[in-house]
Amino acid sequence: MGKKDTITKDYMNDPCIFADAFNFFVYHGKQVILPENLHSVDTTEISIPYLADGKNYPVQKFRDNFKCLTAMQDESTTYLLLGVENQSEIHYAMPVKTMIYDSLQYASQVDMTGRRHRQHLNAWGKPERKASSGEFLSGFYKDDKLFPVITLVIHFGPEEWDAPMGLHDMMETKNPELLSYIPDYRINLISPYSIPDISLDQFHTSLREVLLFIKYSKDKNRLRDIVTADPHFWSVDRKAGQVIKILTGSDFKIREEEEKIDMCKALEDLKEEGREEGRQEGRQDGIRKIILKMLAKNQYSYEEIAEITEATVEEIMDIERSEGRPQ
Repeated sequence: MGKKDTITKDYMNDPCIFADAFNFFVYHGKQVILPENLHSVDTTEISIPYLADGKNYPVQKFRDNFKCLTAMQDESTTYLLLGVENQSEIHYAMPVKTMIYDSLQYASQVDMTGRRHRQHLNAWGKPERKASSGEFLSGFYKDDKLFPVITLVIHFGPEEWDAPMGLHDMMETKNPELLSYIPDYRINLISPYSIPDISLDQFHTSLREVLLFIKYSKDKNRLRDIVTADPHFWSVDRKAGQVIKILTGSDFKIREEEEKIDMCKALEDLKEEGREEGRQEGRQDGIRKIILKMLAKNQYSYEEIAEITEATVEEIMDIERSEGRPQ
C-alpha cells in the first residue's frame, strides 16, 4: 500500500470524518449520521461461491474503510453498512470494483444467515422450524432480510473524474434495448473538481479544507487567495495537514509539537523557501558566468579563481569540463 493510500485510509477511518462524508453525499450536509452510531467492521470481504463442479472457492477482497451504522428508524433499530473507497488516482473500472465489494458483502450476509439457521437448533437438535425446500437449498429463509450496503468513492485528486460512472458506460454496446436488460451499477462519487465551493460548506469537518485545497492545488494564485481569506485554513488539525501535504506534494513543514497548522503561514514559508532557492540559483549562475569569463582569459590559475569566487578548485574544473574547454 502506497503512502497516499495509507494516509487517506487512516484519515477516513475517523468516525467524524467518515460520518461527514456520508452526511454530505446523502443528506446534503444535514447531521443525520452521528459518529457515535458508527462501528468499525472487518474490511475483508469474503464469499464462498458454489460452482458447477460442486467445489467452493473463497474469494477475498479488502475495502479501504467499512463501518456499520446503528440508528433508530420507524421506532425500530436499523442497520446500514457503509464503505469508503479512497482514490488518489482516477480508477477507470470503479463501477466493477465497487460492484464486487458490495456483491461479496451481500453474499457474506446470505452465508452468515444460513449458518445462523443451522446453529439455532431446539433441545432435540433439530431446526426451530422446518425449512421449505427452497429455503433449505439457499440457506436464506423467506422472511430473512439483508442489511443495505452503500459504497462511497472519494477522489482525492484535483483532476476531473473522467472515468465511467456506471457499468453501462463501460459497455462496448450502446444499444439501449440490450442495455435495458443489464443492471447499470452506478458509483457514488465525491470529487472536489465537480463540487462548487459553496457546496463544500456542507462539510462540517476538516474534510472541507482537504478537498478545497486539493481542488485548487494546481492553481497556486487561486489557492493562496482562498487559504489567506478563509479562517478555517488558519487552524487545520495535524492529520488533515498531513493529508494535504502528501496528496498535493506540498513541501511545507509540520513540526512535531504542532496540533494545529496555519496553512496560510505554511504556504508563505514555502513561498519564501522558493524565493531563497531562486536567489541561491541566481547567485550560483552568476558565479558560474564569472568563472567562465576568468577561464576564457587564460590569465588566472584555478587557485586564484577559487579565492575570488569562493568556489573550490574541483567545482571550477567541473565547470570547465562541462563547457568542453581543454584543461
